[in-house]
This record gives sequence, C-alpha cells and structure tokens, in this order.
Amino acid sequence: MEKQKSAWLWVPTLYLAEGIPYFLVNVVSVTMFKRLGMSNADLAMYTSLLYLPWVIKPLWSPLVDVVRTKRWWIICMQALMTVCFAAIALSIPRKTGAPVGDFALALIFFYLTAMFSATHDIAADGYYMIALDEHRQSLFVGIRSTFYRIASVFGQGGIVVLAGLLETRYGDIPRAWRDTLLLSSALLLLLCVWHRFALPKAAADKAAGKRASETGSGTGETSENAETSESRSIIEAFASFFRKPGVLLAIVFMLLYRLPEAFSVKILTPFLLDTAAEGGLALSTTQVGVVYGTIGVIALTLGGILGGIYAARVGLRKALWPMALSLALPCAVYLYMAVALPASPVVISVCVAFDQFGYGFGFTAYMLYMMYFSQGKYSTSHYAICTAFMALSMMIPGFFAGMLQESLGYTGFFIMVMVCCLATVAVTALLPSKIDPAYGKKQ
Repeated sequence: MEKQKSAWLWVPTLYLAEGIPYFLVNVVSVTMFKRLGMSNADLAMYTSLLYLPWVIKPLWSPLVDVVRTKRWWIICMQALMTVCFAAIALSIPRKTGAPVGDFALALIFFYLTAMFSATHDIAADGYYMIALDEHRQSLFVGIRSTFYRIASVFGQGGIVVLAGLLETRYGDIPRAWRDTLLLSSALLLLLCVWHRFALPKAAADKAAGKRASETGSGTGETSENAETSESRSIIEAFASFFRKPGVLLAIVFMLLYRLPEAFSVKILTPFLLDTAAEGGLALSTTQVGVVYGTIGVIALTLGGILGGIYAARVGLRKALWPMALSLALPCAVYLYMAVALPASPVVISVCVAFDQFGYGFGFTAYMLYMMYFSQGKYSTSHYAICTAFMALSMMIPGFFAGMLQESLGYTGFFIMVMVCCLATVAVTALLPSKIDPAYGKKQ
C-alpha cells in the first residue's frame, strides 16, 4: 500500500490547475481576441459558447466515475490541456485584424480545452472527496478555495499583464500572445508532471464497475446488475430534480438573477481597451490586467467573503434583498464611465472595484440558493444541474452581448444593462417566501 502523502503536496496545486485553464478559456480569451482585432460581436458570441461544456458536464460526469480512476482523469486532462494551449498559441493569426475565419483553428482548440477543463473539474472535485477523510476535507476546504482564487488573480491578472508587457517589448501583438500561451502551456505541463508523482493512489479511487464487482463478490450481486442499478439512480437523480416543488421558479431565478452581469461581462474588457473615439477607456493590455484582472478580482473575492459572513449571521432569506441590490445596482458605474470617459486609471480602478465587490457580495446569495434548492436525496446531482443552469445563464446573454453593443454603442448598451436590473429585482421578489428563514443562519 502506498504511503499516505500529505495533502499539502497536492491540494494547492490541484486547484491551481483547476482554476488557471478555466480563467484562460472564459476570461483571458476575450482580451486576447480583442487585442488580435476580432470584433465585439464575434468575440462575445464565440467566447460565450466556451461556457457550453460547463452547461452540459452533468451529462458526462458519470463517465468519470465509471471509466478508470479519477487520478487518471486528472493527469490525462492536464496533459491534454497542455497540448491544447500550445496548439492555440501556434494557430494564432500572424497579424492583427485577420478575418474571423483565420481564428477557426484557435477557437477549435479553445473549445477542446473547455471540454477537458470541465472534465478536469469533475475529476478533481471527486478525487478531493475520496482521497481525504471528512476531517481533512473540512481542514483543506479553505485552502482549495484560496488557491482557486489565486488561480483567478494569476489567470485574469498576471497572464494578461505578462501579455501586455510582451506587447510593449515586441511591438508585435500576435507574437506576445503566442509566447504568453506557450508559457501557460509550460506551466500546465509542470503541474501535470508534479501531480503524476504527488497525487496519492487512494484506495477508494476505483472505477464504479470495479467497485461494484468487488462489492458484489461478497453479496452475490453481479457487476452488471450493480451498474444497471447505478444507471437507474442517475436517471432518477435527473428526473427528480424537475419534480421538486418550485422547480420552475428556481430555474427562472438561476437564469435571470445575474442577467445584468451576464450581458456586461463579455463587453467590459473591450470597453476598457477600445479608444475614446470608439467609446472606450483606452487602457493598455497591462492596465486591463491590473485594473480588471487583479484589483477587480481581489474586490470580488473580498465581497464574496463578506457576503458569506453576512449570510451566516442573518440567514439567506434576510440577506437576499441586500445581496440582489448589491449585485445589480453597481453596474451603474459602467454607464457613468461610458458617459464621462474618465482618463484616470485610479478612477477607473475604483469604479471596477466597486462593481466587482458588489457582484461578489451579491453572488453569495446565488450560491447559497443553489445549495438550498439542492437539498435532499440527490443533493450532489441536483447541485451539478444547478451549476449547469448557472453556466447557461451566462452563455445565452453573452452570446448576444457583442451584437447589442455594436448596435447600441457603449452608452446605449450599459443603459440596457441597467434596465436588466429589473429582472434581478423581479425574480428576487418572488423568492423569499419559498426559503426557510433559518437556512444559512448560525444556530
């Protein structure tokens, strides 16, 4: 039996490896395509579709449990993402302003990376639960969250800043992003090699069929019968979600609560980068990495932490309205900036930090409600379905955001975003009576 390895050797790096590809795919890709000259309509449409694997991942999550070990899946997905990021780097057009067709190969590899990243999420979270006992799961839950946040700052901030510095040094934007992605690929390769040796071979980490066979050998149950029973349980878990009381309201809430953010998130980076003549704030790539990717992410994290503390004190039901307003109303800072076009990076940083802090605080209610609605026999499967709706809520508005911005201009677009705050208010108004007043409150 393999000697037990310290969780300190692999928990921090595993959640770095989970976070970095996610933010490269869903956030940094927007900045890269904008700097390479893709239009707002095209980049918003194509990058929004990158959410799709996270929308549909509950459909293939049983595969990770049935085929091979979760450790095997983790290492394989990291290796495949390493190859994909190198392939993206090598498929970037050699000049800016290339036709959208020239980005086809890079987009294909981005979509493959998204599939591998979503699969890695399934395997990593499952591995965490079987490789650690309940005591160490509780002990390291804060560590995994911290390193995922570090991955967020590193991905949205550090990598974008590096690309901006290389743009200035080379005077060649495609080359700068090519080298940035090659370095990202090298980092994932290092993490993959590290996990090949650092991840322990947990005794419980076996394919479901093998576990069923071992269990059945002592009970007379065949592996085929066990797998059939498991398949029926999976189908029942999905079906029971849509039979839960209040499921229609829950789905509407999950789709519309973040509507202002869902429309604006794909447009914020182009808004920060575009020139004043185009209605933007004319920041450099490096400044965007600092303002949005670093200061904004830190403010988002602080808002989430304080949101959790507040919800634990008053409960989800009482916290819902303050959090909903906190999520929706700070979007007004972007309308202000679209009208005033402030030139000061300090003013822009304060506005972005204010909005992201409010979003982090308000998003806490969304996460808590998903956990609340998922309670019951199939809580894990139901929560996975909720996260699929969460990804869908960002994908659909983001798909149309660029076209709307190009039609309305930045000022008109952010006026529309403020109107979308009414959707947040409307779905919030319908919810409090459906929530247990004691849920989330410290007893």
